Amino acid sequence: MPFRPLAACFCLLWFLLGASPAPAQPPSSVTAIRTLLDNQAAAWNRGDLEGFMDGYWRSPELTFVSGTTVTKGWEATLARYRQRYQSEGRAMGTLDFQDLVIEMVGPRAALVRGAWRVVLPEQVASGRFTLLVRRFPNGWRIVYDHTS
Repeated sequence: MPFRPLAACFCLLWFLLGASPAPAQPPSSVTAIRTLLDNQAAAWNRGDLEGFMDGYWRSPELTFVSGTTVTKGWEATLARYRQRYQSEGRAMGTLDFQDLVIEMVGPRAALVRGAWRVVLPEQVASGRFTLLVRRFPNGWRIVYDHTS
């Protein structure tokens, strides 16, 4: 029966093709956004505020909301962080993010919710945040940050 050898070859070919490694895929958007936040925390924890700010859109349109204060622009947001965490006698502490939920709202935008915590020498500060992140040619960046 010539059918059996042909079927066996077909099965072997199918198995080999199916067992071959898939081509490398670029990281998913969710993975890339998690990496953005991981990189921010790592920069913060080594005292690199400018590195932390790399996660934000470098634009006068960046919006940062905390309490009743709205800060517009990358430079103003950096100045706010410096005043709050790097001014004389202040420590940046250790930052971590928890309870992250990343929801894609389109191919180039995502809503991120979570909790933040900064462990300082004499206290622990914490709160919640909601971010709008967008994909730009140079990667994902935070364009809107509402932190409480």
